[in-house]
Amino acid sequence: MVERRRFLAACAGMGLGSTLFPGALWALADDKGKVTAEMIDQAAAIADVPIRPEDKQMMVDVLNDRVKGYDQIYNLHIANSVAPALVFDPVVPPMTLETEKRGMRISAAPAIAASGVPKNLEDVCFASARELGELVRTKKVSSVALTEMYIERLKRYDPQLHFVITFTEDRAQAKAKEADREIAAGNYRGPLHGLPWGGKDLLAVAGYRTTWGAAGFENQKFDEDATVVKRLDAAGSVLVAKLSLGALAMDDHWFGAKTRNPWNPAQGSSGSSAGSASAAAAGCVAFSIGSETLGSISSPSTRCGCTGLRPTFGLVPRTGAMALSWSMDKLGPICRTVEDCAIVLDAIYGPDGGDRAVKPAAFNWDAELDWRKLRVGYLEKDFERPLGEGAWAAPAAKPESQMSAEEKKKAAEEKQRREEARVRAEYDRRFDRAAIAKLQSMGVNLVPAELPKFPYDAMEPLLEAEAAAAFDELTRTGRDKLLTDQGPDQWPNTFRAARFIPAVEYIQANRARLLAMEAVAKALDGFDVIVAPTDSQQLVVTNLTGHPALILPNGFRGDDAPAARKNEKGEVEGDYGGPGTPVSLTFIGHLYGEGRLLAFARAYQQATDFHQQHPKLSA
Repeated sequence: MVERRRFLAACAGMGLGSTLFPGALWALADDKGKVTAEMIDQAAAIADVPIRPEDKQMMVDVLNDRVKGYDQIYNLHIANSVAPALVFDPVVPPMTLETEKRGMRISAAPAIAASGVPKNLEDVCFASARELGELVRTKKVSSVALTEMYIERLKRYDPQLHFVITFTEDRAQAKAKEADREIAAGNYRGPLHGLPWGGKDLLAVAGYRTTWGAAGFENQKFDEDATVVKRLDAAGSVLVAKLSLGALAMDDHWFGAKTRNPWNPAQGSSGSSAGSASAAAAGCVAFSIGSETLGSISSPSTRCGCTGLRPTFGLVPRTGAMALSWSMDKLGPICRTVEDCAIVLDAIYGPDGGDRAVKPAAFNWDAELDWRKLRVGYLEKDFERPLGEGAWAAPAAKPESQMSAEEKKKAAEEKQRREEARVRAEYDRRFDRAAIAKLQSMGVNLVPAELPKFPYDAMEPLLEAEAAAAFDELTRTGRDKLLTDQGPDQWPNTFRAARFIPAVEYIQANRARLLAMEAVAKALDGFDVIVAPTDSQQLVVTNLTGHPALILPNGFRGDDAPAARKNEKGEVEGDYGGPGTPVSLTFIGHLYGEGRLLAFARAYQQATDFHQQHPKLSA
């Protein structure tokens, strides 16, 4: 087995691996696993790489010698926390960064501050962090009481929603008592002081396990807190639980269960920030921290009706967080309101001396920024993308007259599935139309915009290659078989397949990425904010370019909505949750332009009431 892995690594190193049939070629190798000239002939034919006979022996020598170097690197047992020497920078010339930090200007004291002490503390469980912060600041509610209330709710609803991996109760009680003492003494740290929060369990917390949601890592511990945890401690916040994520940041299925959507517990909460979104939506934390590489804040925020911010790449340090893709990972808040996201971002952003990708850019939140002066575009073609029968018709493998009875049955089922998907998509289209109309009624001059066309999906292997490197030893030791899901689209298979992405093609994809970054920067020039459907290709585009995005609830499917598709277990399949579940809208900003992005999104949120609706949970 060791020799086989060495052989596969050598092939990948020569740039042949992506088109090889490694099992068949391995059978051609001698009993010591050495690469031979005959194998080169076979590989060359399959890989369509012309190799002259006189060059083959040189290749054999290089391949067999290179294996020794791979082993030397393997023997270093590089930890997941070690980043590559190359650092991704989303900034393209002539952009410059705003580095001057000004005082944060939050909104005026909310109405809740004028009310008396709530008779039942759970009456404020869905209050925004801004509102809760004011209650704590004015000593109408203690941090200890708030912490106890949220921990009790987490324990009550976790059996149904499965959003907690580890409670940090002892730590939370100590921090809450400290917050109350400080506030009583007049040492108020700011709007997050005393507020209970939950962190995605890829953030290290000293003294507690950090499982990454993955079987095989259930008892993993680190000696130091992640930077984001330290910064929220410094803001006086109270960590009450480490929340679920799909295994190694994939989907919502972790080693304990599938995390559920509070609006429809028959549906998963989506991922990978599954618990962070579910707990925030269920009123079980004041706010939470999630992460996104390719949709992991956007998707669960949409599914659970939260307001989620995916910051610019390189704004929030990832030190102490699990690495999946060093050039795409971002940490960000999942909250109930846009301003909550701004307040949390203000506490966690900026260089920490550990994450070399973080820029010295300033984030200046001004809740009263005049959003009417902002230049707003919208992805017109994405909002109007066709949903006709042709786009949803099942492809016919062969004429029906040539099909067997079983083939006809499967074809009919597929046609029915496609038609149901078309009907659901057409129903959801009304929310996009309503958003455009609402923005226009607010006086927003929406200018059509379009993202440049590039083979963005062909760049996704960049993520896969980096993820495979981050978990290289997991694959080489065979411990990947411990992971919960083992399907063709799950990490074990993705990691194995990524080992055969040629190094040259990885570099070529990065070069294409730079062209795309430059083109996207040009396309966004002239706009402060872009309005987009959440489920359009902008998700892939902006994660590759590093642009920030704010996802917020944009309505709820009514009783007239088509039913969700369910499997034989009665569980909802796919993204569509059926009647009573939320939909979302996305706002895209300039790199490090979160201040304007959030100000505009807040204006839209205030003009609607979607964020004020909450799921009805059964105890």
